[in-house]
Amino acid sequence: MDLSGEWRLRDVQGEYDLAMQLPGDGITALHRAGVIPDPYFGRNEFDLRWIAERDWVVSRSFVHAAGPADLVLDGLDTVADVILNGTTVLQAANAHRRWRVPVDLHPGENHIEIVFRSSVQAAAAAQTTMPFHIPYQKVNGPIPHANMLRKPQCDFGWDWNIALAPFGLWGRVALEAAPAVGDIFVSQRHSVGVADVTVRVAGATGPVTATLCGQRTTAEAVAGEAALQVRIPDPDLWWPVGQGAQVLHDLVVTCGQTSVTRRIGLRDLALVSAPDAAGRSFGFAVNGRPVFARGANWIPADALHGRITRDGVRDLLQSAVDAHMNMIRVWGGGRYEPDWFYDLCDEMGLMVWQDFMFACHLYPSTPAFLAEVDAEVRDVVGRLNHHACLALWCGDNELIGALTWFEESRRDRDRYLVNYDRLNRCIEGALRAVLPVANWWPSSPSPGPMAFGDAWHDDSSGDMHVWSVWHEGRDFAHYRDVKPRFCSEFGFQSYPSMPVIAGFAETADWNIASPVMESHQKNPGGNARIAETMFRTFRFPNNFANFVYLSQVQQGIAIHTAVTAWRALKPHCMGALYWQLNDTWPVASWSGLDHGGGWKLLHHMAQRFFAPLTVVAVPEANGGVMLRVINDTPAPVRVTVVAHAADMSGATRALSEAVLDAPTDRAADALHIPAGALDAAEILSFVWVTEGGQGGGDIHAPRPWKAYDLRPARIECAITQDGATYLLTLATHALAPFVAVGADVPGRFSANAVTLFPGTPGQIRFTPATAAATPTFTLRDLHSATCAVPERT
Repeated sequence: MDLSGEWRLRDVQGEYDLAMQLPGDGITALHRAGVIPDPYFGRNEFDLRWIAERDWVVSRSFVHAAGPADLVLDGLDTVADVILNGTTVLQAANAHRRWRVPVDLHPGENHIEIVFRSSVQAAAAAQTTMPFHIPYQKVNGPIPHANMLRKPQCDFGWDWNIALAPFGLWGRVALEAAPAVGDIFVSQRHSVGVADVTVRVAGATGPVTATLCGQRTTAEAVAGEAALQVRIPDPDLWWPVGQGAQVLHDLVVTCGQTSVTRRIGLRDLALVSAPDAAGRSFGFAVNGRPVFARGANWIPADALHGRITRDGVRDLLQSAVDAHMNMIRVWGGGRYEPDWFYDLCDEMGLMVWQDFMFACHLYPSTPAFLAEVDAEVRDVVGRLNHHACLALWCGDNELIGALTWFEESRRDRDRYLVNYDRLNRCIEGALRAVLPVANWWPSSPSPGPMAFGDAWHDDSSGDMHVWSVWHEGRDFAHYRDVKPRFCSEFGFQSYPSMPVIAGFAETADWNIASPVMESHQKNPGGNARIAETMFRTFRFPNNFANFVYLSQVQQGIAIHTAVTAWRALKPHCMGALYWQLNDTWPVASWSGLDHGGGWKLLHHMAQRFFAPLTVVAVPEANGGVMLRVINDTPAPVRVTVVAHAADMSGATRALSEAVLDAPTDRAADALHIPAGALDAAEILSFVWVTEGGQGGGDIHAPRPWKAYDLRPARIECAITQDGATYLLTLATHALAPFVAVGADVPGRFSANAVTLFPGTPGQIRFTPATAAATPTFTLRDLHSATCAVPERT
């Protein structure tokens, strides 16, 4: 019996009584009922934190036949008592687990209540029970002590998230018969022409049958578990997007009258990390083929889980695929996503780096806390392990580094190091107990197993987080000084797009120093860092909208600089996952997608710099530039590369040309531009084309853009319509870098932040989200944004 739908929500003080949908969260329910204003508008956040200080009750009645059943609750967030017909049947304090509780039902009407205790008060109380103080990072915890609870850590705030500590339930609530089988664990071993699949079925009794790809096998359960071996000849393999097809097969497990189906992909997905001449490698091989990981970090799709929809998440993941990403990292301060999230990644060919949910704070290692962690890990791995997309299980996010962030742990490092090691070993032990063959990495960043060194500045081993450019204010060129084996975090902030800003700020607040804009910037010093970098890079913008535009341009330049430099190191570097793909609410952040899914300029630029086949510019110390071709496709490709010098009028002169066969296993030198080939007023422009007609182009400016005397572009825009799609044909009278088109209605541009040359019109398509919408377009370019010229529509 499905118990989702409308419940009643009330606070224990008796002040509020309203309808609430489960699954859902209480803050969304209060807003939908008109009791509170939109939490994301203006500075409403600070007037709504009282909600998390209270206890709340959700309740409903239902009619059911008498007898035993299992009450099932998934994603119960967080400290909750479940009361059925006046009897407490569950006391829970872990939002990351599934709960299944045997209950006895009354004939006829039954009544169920869930009492959500204040997570803020529960967290503070838990800290007082610790044998020694467990510090939390205050920048990422404006509401304190999130580290005391097994709850999404960013719910208490982060340097990009609103701090509201929501409560509710994000998964199932139902009554079910006791299951005939429990979790199903799938492991694979591949050899030439054969896939051997091991299926372990927990909670089974009697004979169990597994059917896969037409092969059928049966085994008897022993001590509550059945182990079955299925051999698949000539398997039809699953590949990440861009490497092959995403073939999925039905694995059907039958026990008695019960059949359970899992969709699995047959693939050999290995973490490749071993000592080498440089230090320790890090990368992934799929079906024996090394695959460079291109992608971004994933955070929850919304700060209030009641606002998350499958269609909205699908759109975000599709945007990742559309930008040529093949991996996302589910970051450890959010939540383990629902089953359908991983189904989507399976179908789309997105590999998933899965963190366990620990991030940036220190955590307890008391027996009770570790017992809860052990149960959580076993539960999550049991639920998700069969997914083809899962590439890695990682112990945590930045907990090794956090050992150096607090006075307590600096003063008494041994105590806190042992404390961390106990937690980390607990996570690994629980993982290995249920999935011995799992790809495991102890922490991110980490130099490797049992290594506790500085993986923010040591680029020789393991995975790396590179934050010197943002947090230390280094120039973008510093990215080229770093040579990571795999960079799993790096980023630079920008402001959300103007339509998003208009959704949370009145026009009177359109100033980065206004209280409203500052409340939508959660990183201390973030606004100043954006502005200071802008001073170094551009001539200053002439109005607020152009300030927002330039912030997105410089964000794109930053990430372009890093990604192209590290892709040029292939195979020394085998992955670049920037921070971050998406936003939880409308905020200044490192995201490439706005809250709601719109593409910032970074995401448009990522669509080009993550292209499987590309050519990148690698500056040399003497002023020369090496153009390198990177081929992440499965087969070698013949490429023609042509380089020109371009001045600010847009006039070009030929420099050099080369033809080469681009290998798949390494980046290859294509064309050398010697020092002195460019005049001081020129930039480098280069294009490439394959024998099959696929191609692209890019520019490289040796100096900051403020050093060039840009000319008025006077861009002309001709608009035609083809059904619901608008075609914009753009022509310029001078070199026009980073031409951006905006629309006043939601929709998708085919390209943006493009560079235009006189005599070569550019075409951009726009498809409104609503077919009947009639957009008005806005044009921006680097010259008009930094000169006293009004924007054009």
